[in-house]
Amino acid sequence: MEERRPVTDWIPITKKELEYRDWEQPDVILVSGDAYVDHPAFGTAVVGRILEDMGLHVVIVAQPNWQDDLRDFKKFGPPKLFFGVGSGCMDSMVNHYTANKRRRSTDAYTPGGVAGFRPDYSTKVYTQILKKLYPEVPVLIGGIEASLRRVTHYDYWADELFPNILSQSGADLLVYGMGEMPLREIVAQLRAGRSFEEMRDIPQTAYLHPRKADLPVPTAGWVDLKLSSHERCQRNKVAFAANFKHVEQESNKVNARRLIQGVADHNLVINPPYPPMTEVEIDRSFDLPYTRMPHPKYNKRGSIPAYEMIKFSINMHRGCFGGCSFCTISAHQGKFVSSRSETSIMKEVEQVTSMPDYKGYISDLGGPSANMYKMKGKVQSICDRCVAPSCIHPVICSNLDTSHKPLTKIYQKVDAHPKVKKAFVSSGIRYDLLVDDYNKNNDDSLEEYMDQLVSRHVCGRLKVAPEHTSDSTLKVMRKPSFKHFHKFKQRFDHYNKKHGLNQPLIPYFISSHPGSTEEEMANLAAETKELGFRLEQVQDFTPTPMTVATIIYYTGVHPYTQKPVYTARTEKQKRNQHLFFFWYKRENYRVIRDKLTNMDRGDLAEKLLNDKKKSQKREIIKARAKTSKGKKR
Repeated sequence: MEERRPVTDWIPITKKELEYRDWEQPDVILVSGDAYVDHPAFGTAVVGRILEDMGLHVVIVAQPNWQDDLRDFKKFGPPKLFFGVGSGCMDSMVNHYTANKRRRSTDAYTPGGVAGFRPDYSTKVYTQILKKLYPEVPVLIGGIEASLRRVTHYDYWADELFPNILSQSGADLLVYGMGEMPLREIVAQLRAGRSFEEMRDIPQTAYLHPRKADLPVPTAGWVDLKLSSHERCQRNKVAFAANFKHVEQESNKVNARRLIQGVADHNLVINPPYPPMTEVEIDRSFDLPYTRMPHPKYNKRGSIPAYEMIKFSINMHRGCFGGCSFCTISAHQGKFVSSRSETSIMKEVEQVTSMPDYKGYISDLGGPSANMYKMKGKVQSICDRCVAPSCIHPVICSNLDTSHKPLTKIYQKVDAHPKVKKAFVSSGIRYDLLVDDYNKNNDDSLEEYMDQLVSRHVCGRLKVAPEHTSDSTLKVMRKPSFKHFHKFKQRFDHYNKKHGLNQPLIPYFISSHPGSTEEEMANLAAETKELGFRLEQVQDFTPTPMTVATIIYYTGVHPYTQKPVYTARTEKQKRNQHLFFFWYKRENYRVIRDKLTNMDRGDLAEKLLNDKKKSQKREIIKARAKTSKGKKR
């Protein structure tokens, strides 16, 4: 049963809805590559509700047609203040292509899951169109695509270095990361009479400045750091790798420097980020009046898969201090965790349980990493001096409070809600935080958390992400040794047994990650088979902008050490690594056996393929060869 609400409960997306509100001209027009879902997990809705909260008239142009006469871009005319442009919840290239660069046949952010409703490089394409139609109207870009492409970056799909997205698109200003704080300041400055060209002191923004002109005087306390120019990065891969180290460190510092990078006849200027959002600030964002539903215009076009996944979920915090080499979360949301208050979370639980098609189950109580809620530094002054991209690798920082008590308390409170039958934790947990041997900061909260999690919050099976079994590859990934996964599995199995449950662990692994070899993948297959896994949740590494692993993939060296790192780059090399995930398929048997034979790893063939007789035969032949050689001597 669908809830019937007036269309005016949503931000307008049609001219008729503008007329319902008696608006002649909107203040801001948001252009997005996603369908409009009015939910706090969808960035366009968040931006729209913030602007609305500031008293502005906002409309959304969702998934405009960029291939016709551009009527979608013209239907509202120009806005009074600016256009806001984003690709949607995903980088459009990740949305469109698999790790092997094959075009995807579906789009989870479109009604009916239909592909083809946004262009490649959406933010750039939309901005260029708007600049051509309305050259005098400022364009502000943001969201994950703009955020991760804010500086010279490697584009896997074109296999080349691209300059920053401001240079590519022609936008006037870029907001990186989670945009609530800079967005409010931008509007405040517009109201004070400042133009976009004068906004040079807003944290967490980037802009282009003529290279021959003096740079704007930095805000008090800001110190400049000059990066290698885009042109030098094109000539020198090591310089590009060194740039990344600075960008990553400054993105995750409390007192960051202002970054300057030359590109053509301009300097790119990236202002330091805002401090992590306070509880009051993040609550304010989540407590805005979302309908929590897609716009009713889509009712006849089919459901939106991404929305169906999170429809009854609760996001409790932002940020991740894991710093994994292949992950973009910290590059976009930062490593410092901002957590919502218990009051705000329970308010959203009440909203979810009041939805007309709610059946008693909350699909996820989580965040980027489900069990980082309320975790932060014990002594802030230590965090203020920190430059490490991860708080838990190579060891867990002694200053990090890893208590799971606040999280367990939330679980128990949601569990006690009269309308909640079950509240699941479906977003991945950091299992290393739950292992005593690794998390030496632990208090007595781990046992209580594990008991609560396993007995009440696992939806059939629990997702965890060890990613690999090789210690050398895990070091490149910034992940803990696989021996800690063994310890976690023992603890998980203990609580399953205690409560008479049979809930499997579902581990996630990556093939072809920088550092990983075919032999290591064979070892991964053998070790996980020994643990009783037939792997399902597996993927090939996809190089996405602004990650350590992508820098290694492109340059061949680690940006922090400048030392070479092996990486599978060709399609054949990647296919060979991925093959070992599926040792249990008969069609792969011969290929895997031949590969292991060539590696002189008959032991792995025996473990993986139960190839005992063949392995024994090889050992006999080897032994005879050695004996014969000895006799000749």
